Order: sequence, then C-alpha cells, then structure tokens
Amino acid sequence: MKRTEIGRRDLLLGTAAAAFAAAVPSMGHAATTVRYDPDARFKLKVSEVEYRRTAKGTPLLARIYQPVGPGPFPVILDLHGGGWNEKDRQAEELFDRKMAVAGAVVVAIDYTLASEAPYPAAFQDANYAVRWLKANASKWNGDASRFGIFGSSSGGHMAEVMMMQPRNPRYAALPFPEHPELDAAVDYVIARSPASDTFALYQTTQSLENTGMIEKLKTFFVPWETIHEANPREIVERGGNLTLKPLLVMQGELDDNVPTPIQTRFVEAYRAAGGQCDYTIFEGCDHQWVAVPGPQTDRAHKMAKAFIARNVNI
Repeated sequence: MKRTEIGRRDLLLGTAAAAFAAAVPSMGHAATTVRYDPDARFKLKVSEVEYRRTAKGTPLLARIYQPVGPGPFPVILDLHGGGWNEKDRQAEELFDRKMAVAGAVVVAIDYTLASEAPYPAAFQDANYAVRWLKANASKWNGDASRFGIFGSSSGGHMAEVMMMQPRNPRYAALPFPEHPELDAAVDYVIARSPASDTFALYQTTQSLENTGMIEKLKTFFVPWETIHEANPREIVERGGNLTLKPLLVMQGELDDNVPTPIQTRFVEAYRAAGGQCDYTIFEGCDHQWVAVPGPQTDRAHKMAKAFIARNVNI
C-alpha cells in the first residue's frame, strides 16, 4: 500500500474515532486519562446554555468556562452562594475562571431560589445538573470521569449534602430520561465558607439578631423541620449509608455568617466518621473574602487548584 493511501486511511479512521467519541457522553469512570496542572494557563471560551426550566417555567442557565486546548479536561460544577435566596451562576466568576484556566471545564449553574420554591427544589436542580453535565461534558471537551463540585456558602452546604447523599431519592426526583442510569455521585468537593451546620447557623443568627439571615433560613427550609434533614453536621453524626469523599473546606477567621467554631465542629465530625477533610482557616478574612482580589484570595485559588490536582491526577 502506498504511503499516501496509508495516510488517507489513518485520517479517515481518526476522523471516525473522533466522531464516535464526540457522540458518546463521558459518564462514570471511563478509560480516558484526564490531567490537571495548577500552573497551566489556558485561554477560555465562555458560553451559556439552558439546562432545564423550573416548575414555574423559569429558565435555569449554565455558564460554561471551557479551556481552549486538546483536553479532555476534568469537570467541576459550581453551586453559588447567596443564602439560598439570592445570586446566580455569575456569583463566583473570579474563582471559576481561576480553576478553569488551569485546565478544567467549570460549569456554574442557576438553581431554583427559595423565593420561587423552598427546599428541596434547589437540591433537585443541582442533582439533575450533575447528571446532565456528566451526559454532556464531552460537548465542551470535558471528561466526567473525575467530577468535582465547588460550592460557596449556601452552595457549599448543598455540595456537602449532595456529596454525602448522591442517590437521595428526594434530591434525584427530577427524571433524566436520556440517561436514566446516571446518578449524582462526585469524586471530591471544594467548599468555601460552607453552611455546614444549618441549625447552629440559625441559633447564631438568632443570638446576633441577624433578621436577614433568619428570614432566608425560614424561607428556604419549609417545613422548618427540614433544617435538620439537610444539615451536613447532623447527617454525618446520624451516620448510615453515607458517601464521604475528599473535602476541602476554606474558612474565613472572621466569618460572622458561618462562625469558625461551627465550621470546626463539622470538620471534626466529618473526620471522626472516616472522611478526609483538608481544613484551612484564613486569618483576617470575613465570609466573602474571595470576592475581592488580594493575597488571601490568591492563596485560596492556589489551594483549590492543588486540591483538584490531587484528586484528578490519580
């Protein structure tokens, strides 16, 4: 066979293989090896898609930060903060970009806010989003074989609960008929100032007469008893069939939304249950310190990227 014919044959075979790979979603732990380099600097392509609509018809958008490069790249879902009542997919753009430029497809989503529907609607959106992203990651050169969640504040609360209970039927209530075999299991969680003990948070806000946070909690947890059902610290201490994955908790020392002693108590409970938790307290930082560029924010970005690498490059 002539060299030109061999080259043409290889080109056709390569094209067919690429087309097949693009048509098959990256689901579960595939054979593909993905890598993450905290020091890499990829250009990003940013796009948005609607991933579902709420029961009231509200569009929920996903903002996708896609590295421009050969890939495939690991996948990270971002759950924003805002006390379950505010903000959207753009809330953590600075952090999302920092994770993405090092070589990860980062997807920040909207979810149902408490003003439209209380718990567990937001959890159901997030659970659905994990399954949706696993099925569609290859569209953005992502490989969901190493899948993480980044969550801030109330988003961190959701990330912790979902990681521990990925198959909770209340959270998995939204069907995904395209791939019913998928679940919301993840490989690791990065939580920035997470609400890791929702009832202790309520008690603290009462003592501080923080009426705004009290109202947010009571709007989200309906009926009120569900504040215990979805409390990360209580979930860990109740035990049972839990999934404890590597967890990074980054906490501001001066946080008055989620006080440090409350966070520390959760971390201790998680470790006592057998979970691996990296816990760092950022001196002189309040609840939302990563929203402002600076040395401590840079340190948080570096810490998160190193944690991603440890849990992807295995």
